[in-house]
Formats: sequence, C-alpha cells, structure tokens
Amino acid sequence: MDFRLSVFVSVAHHLNFTKASKELYISQPAISKNIKELEKEYGVQLFERMGGKIALTIAGTAFLAYAKSILEGYRALRLEMNLLTGNIGGTLHVGASTTIAQYLLPEILARFIFHFPNIRFLMLTGNSEQVEQALVEHRIDVGLVEGNSRHAGFSYSHFAKDELVMVTNAHNKIKGKISLKELSVLPLVLRESGSGTLEVIENRLAEQGWKLSEMNVLLQLGSTEGIKSFLENCRSAYAFVSIAAVTHELMENRLRVIEVESITLEREFALVTLQGAQNELVEKFIQFLLNK
Repeated sequence: MDFRLSVFVSVAHHLNFTKASKELYISQPAISKNIKELEKEYGVQLFERMGGKIALTIAGTAFLAYAKSILEGYRALRLEMNLLTGNIGGTLHVGASTTIAQYLLPEILARFIFHFPNIRFLMLTGNSEQVEQALVEHRIDVGLVEGNSRHAGFSYSHFAKDELVMVTNAHNKIKGKISLKELSVLPLVLRESGSGTLEVIENRLAEQGWKLSEMNVLLQLGSTEGIKSFLENCRSAYAFVSIAAVTHELMENRLRVIEVESITLEREFALVTLQGAQNELVEKFIQFLLNK
C-alpha cells in the first residue's frame, strides 16, 4: 500500500499538517515530504497554501476521491486474503465517544486483541455527534456512542448501560439531596454541544418542564477529565458525569455525589454502523462486543 495516500487523506480531512502528523504518528516534515512527492509524481498541486491555512485544489478534490477508493480496496484485499487463510487480521477503524474511549473501551480492546492478536485498531475519539459524522465520511468502520438519539441511515445495538450522577468537590458543604429548583441556581459545568452526556441532561430536564437555558451554566468543557479536574480545583461548582468516570475520585474522597430529586439520568451505550452489510472484521468485533 502506498503510505503517501494515507498521508494525503489525513491532511485533506484535517486541512492541517500538524493534526495529520499526530494522527499518523510521523513528523510534520515527513508529512510535507510525502505530499510533495505525490504532487511531483502526478504533476499537480493538491493543496493551496494561504498564509497559515491550506485548502484542497480542484485536482486535490478529485485526487481525494480516488485515494479513498484505493485505500478501501487495499483494506478489502487484505481482509479477503486473511479470510482465505483462516487468519483473521487487518485494521479496524473504531470511533468512540470520549467517556467510552476513556473508561470502557481499553478493557474491551484488551480482551478482543487477546482472542484476535492479528487485528490492529486505529482509534478516533470525539463526542457522539463527531463519531457518527466520521461514519458518514467512511473514516471509521464502527462507532461506540452514548446518549439515546437514533438517526436515519445508522444501525444501533445496545451494549452497555450507564448512569450520570451529579458530583461536586468533596469539601463542598451542600446537603446531599436537592430539588430541581435548587439545582437551577447552582453553577454547572457541562459537556460541549454534540455530547451524548449533554443530550441526556437536556432530555431529562425537559421531561420535568425545565430547559437547559434556565440553568446556571458556568462553562462547558470538551472532556470529562477536564470537568473532573475543574471540580477538584473549585469547591462551588457541579457537574453531571458518568458514574464510571468518577469511581476513583469518590473512593479517594475528592468528589462526592449529590442526588437530584425527580430525575434519573440513565442512558445506553450503543454500537453504531452505517446501515447495510458489514465486512467480516466489523462483524467479528460486533459479535464480540454484544456477547462479551
């Protein structure tokens, strides 16, 4: 396989050489070298450079469609040859929401790789909305998302349950149980738009006749780890996070749970694929996850 095509596709997606180098674990000069080699070989300019930004040229846009098709062909060829020899192997591109990627997926992948040591994983992490978008763009084969939304064009399979709890700094002297009215004045730290966690909170509040806009939102952060760190350094803030994410903090008395009357924040973790038949590698992973 021509690795330069993978480099080009990564740069074309991010429109950023630095992000592509991080995704592919090679240096930024190596990224530039591969792009220049492709441009020289095919006699076209693939990117327009405008100050600190880049954009695909007309030739680059056409090149991208072929590059994706060629890379997909390589993957299909490798999988087919492995199946003929009875050796299940290849590369599986998995996308996962941040909570799942940090707190559930490492153990799952470790057990899967034990059974299928010839399968390599490439991970993409983002919020649930970003994971589903990556599926649409064929950047991943399968996604693991949180929240209860279901969208046309996708197939969803439940694989785990989760509960969101409200936590605060362990030194916060607030009582252990509060009403929704009391909640509305407390400074909340929430996840960003597109997060499955935020979606569940919005839906549960709506069921009780409350809007998120009526809450006292202090700030929004892009990761649960960032939220936990903020709470540990701020005694007066509150956040809703997965119970799986705060096990150690609760045991070590760094955070504490506050019960909110009238709302239960349960949700499903779901495996999501594009509708239609999946290749053997994806099917193996789905079967393993659903029968773990």
